[in-house]
Amino acid sequence: MKVLGVDPGTLATGWCIVEAMPGGPLRPHAHGVIRTRAADPLWDRLALIHAEILAVAQAHRPSALALEQCFVGKNIQSALKLGHTRGAVMVAAKTVGADVFEYAPSQVKSAVTGSGRAEKHQVAEMVRILLGLPKTAPADASDAMAVAICHINGSTQRILAHAVVTAGARR
Repeated sequence: MKVLGVDPGTLATGWCIVEAMPGGPLRPHAHGVIRTRAADPLWDRLALIHAEILAVAQAHRPSALALEQCFVGKNIQSALKLGHTRGAVMVAAKTVGADVFEYAPSQVKSAVTGSGRAEKHQVAEMVRILLGLPKTAPADASDAMAVAICHINGSTQRILAHAVVTAGARR
């Protein structure tokens, strides 16, 4: 299973491709950060983010897109812009047939560190360890990797739960 993990932002969008090897370790394929200019109109930044994520998705053909759920703080305008960015990312992933999955920030932290209240640097270090990276990735890419790991961990649990339910139904 290949997962496209994305940490969307209008100025910096982190992305990664992580593959779950059957019975083996997680394998990072690629990661990066799409940077846009604050001076550019939002629609130009969204078009760039969409084009870059689409290119990654077309090159790697992930089966899933994993994103953190949108957090709405005090700045509604920022939340709206983040929603637009997430939409551009989702459309790019759906174009190549990837299913879309969203996770709460505490779920992501818990899946990677064991604690839903982990600090950002703790998450980044565990991502480095889990993926066998020589050094910590840039923050936005590391966040994308964390959400991809969260999805893979959850997929494994869903597969095991399905197997248990199926085995119980056969009895």
